Amino acid sequence: MENQRKKNERRNLIALTGATALLAVAANLAINALKTHFKNRNRKVVPGSNVQTNISASEILRLADNIVAKSKEIYDAVASVPLDKVTYANTILPLAELEAQQFPLIQSCAFPKLVSSSEDIRKASIEAERRIDAHISICSMREDVYRVIKAFTVRDDSMSSEVKRYVQYLVQDFERNGLNLTSTKREELQRLRAQIEELSVRYIRNLNDDSTVLLFNDMELAGLPPEFFKGLDIADSGKFKVLLRSHHVSAILELCKVGSTRKSVAESYGRRCEVNHSILEKLVQLRHKLARLLGYLNYAEYAVDRRMASSSAKVFEFLEKISGSLTESASKELSMLKELKINEEGEFAFGIEDLPYYVKKIKEEQCNLDFGVVKQYFPVSLVISGIFKICQDLFGLRFEEVIEAEVWHQDVQLFSVFDLSSGELLGYFYLDLYTREAKYGLTCVVALQNGSWINNTRQIPVALLISQLPKEVDGQPGLLRFSEVVNLLHEFGHVVHHTCNRATFARFSGLRLDPDFVEIPSMLLENWCYESSCLKLISGFHQDITRPIEDEICKSLKRWRSSFSALKLKQEILYCLFDQIIHSTENVDMNGLLKHLHSKVMVGLPMLEGINPASCFPRTAIGYEATCYSRIWSEVFAADIFATKFHDIMNQSAGIQFRNKVLAPGGAKDPLEILSDFLGREPSIQAFVDSKSHSL
Repeated sequence: MENQRKKNERRNLIALTGATALLAVAANLAINALKTHFKNRNRKVVPGSNVQTNISASEILRLADNIVAKSKEIYDAVASVPLDKVTYANTILPLAELEAQQFPLIQSCAFPKLVSSSEDIRKASIEAERRIDAHISICSMREDVYRVIKAFTVRDDSMSSEVKRYVQYLVQDFERNGLNLTSTKREELQRLRAQIEELSVRYIRNLNDDSTVLLFNDMELAGLPPEFFKGLDIADSGKFKVLLRSHHVSAILELCKVGSTRKSVAESYGRRCEVNHSILEKLVQLRHKLARLLGYLNYAEYAVDRRMASSSAKVFEFLEKISGSLTESASKELSMLKELKINEEGEFAFGIEDLPYYVKKIKEEQCNLDFGVVKQYFPVSLVISGIFKICQDLFGLRFEEVIEAEVWHQDVQLFSVFDLSSGELLGYFYLDLYTREAKYGLTCVVALQNGSWINNTRQIPVALLISQLPKEVDGQPGLLRFSEVVNLLHEFGHVVHHTCNRATFARFSGLRLDPDFVEIPSMLLENWCYESSCLKLISGFHQDITRPIEDEICKSLKRWRSSFSALKLKQEILYCLFDQIIHSTENVDMNGLLKHLHSKVMVGLPMLEGINPASCFPRTAIGYEATCYSRIWSEVFAADIFATKFHDIMNQSAGIQFRNKVLAPGGAKDPLEILSDFLGREPSIQAFVDSKSHSL
């Protein structure tokens, strides 16, 4: 009996302990919930922002379904308007308000896949985006809505220029989906699009799946740093396995001292995925069919139609002018590079595969730069504060951190942007800068809320800058490579562009612009990375930040930027011309075209024998087809603006004028008109040409 009594007491004690533990857990949960409640209650409300920054996986999916339901409701309402009763208020305004209101909600669903540490949230974000995209695709094919908008364009002649531009874009969106075609032609258009997408994906998959391996011994890889070898496997023969991946290839072409190795790697890289040649030929044929179905002469005209360039003929003229202006400089560069190769390797012919190695070598000799030393002057926090200072002084802005704002990770900061003079709130931006697992790996800017001014209601812009920068560890600051500094300032140009937007319609807000134009402000801002006074603002020796970067290093960085750039730029132009020609001409012999362009553009430097660049040129397969020229276009006109308006580097008068005349309109005006108004003339290539011709 005594044993039984003890067992019962022990069982009761266990039960009591378990109940006590459960009560304790419940109490802790309640206390934590209460703390979280008060903490969130104390979070600052972000006036004017509709972005939801910290929602659960289930909330993301629920929000996506609500977005779809609300959108369908508005589209149904517009579609129900009798064609003889259409007005701005019942047709255009509801669509414009819907676009402005839903964009931040859509982005609230979509951006967590880039930044969330939770796999469940990332998966929900991807699924939500899929649902929303599927709905948007359905809306883009709604013939009933298209008919109502078309009826409005016929009935209303009193529209402002910005409303006309907005309505024109709405109509063009529908018509580029074939809504003005017969049902038979529309079905054909959808078939063509499906085939094009399938072939594009197959082209890229073939490149990604390529597992070609080259074997080299350590002597054949002379010049490569120790870190390079750490990433290589070793074959049974004892040789190093080199995969034909871009980072391996670029390292070998830039650093390997052995010419035969460089040539072997370049040839093998250029022969990859020969099956892709026929895929690209088929892709181009299908694109031409699609363009003709939509009323264009060829695919290049279709691709360029809504861009600043406006026509394929203007793209050709632009590329050929730039290429011709670089010929003299490129010829001088080639002569010097050939001489350098003879001195180092003897009487071996200089090939295109030698270009990266000898350009890097001669730039290092002429500029006397050690980028390892340069890196010591760029602690992350100092670079960020310096960029803030440059943009404040240049554009008349004030940045202020929003303390205790709700964010998705403790490293994230939110900033308000104010006009320096009036104190008006212009917008917000989040900085999610530091490296962590599962986060998007590249530096970029994401628009979270587009600015608009619809129906007398102001919606301010909100942006997000994502990066993977090194964080301070054990008191040691994270240091940036100079290329990362330039990239960061470039992306911050997009932040400024987005937050300074004053367009009426969300469609025309900061980053939703013509791709020929949207990069110009950011490329313009890169110039400040090469000016001594600005470099001193964003730098400080990591062990003593009161020591800014030395004047001699500043001069060397500026020389490095433009020295020996003509040949490499001509090589890029070659591929831009190839891309433009195959998309503007039927039945092109692609290999023959590349050989012809190579001898014409590359000042006699021949193409490698046996290679097939058309099979491994992903930009023209997907994403940049017929628009590869766009990066050079932006760089050229950014150079014109900088040379014309910013002789005095920190000229705030010019900066504010740029903000008001170029950044504020967004897409509400024609880009060429915007730049011409700011410059007082049409944009010119001359400043860019001069910068390259003076580089030797």
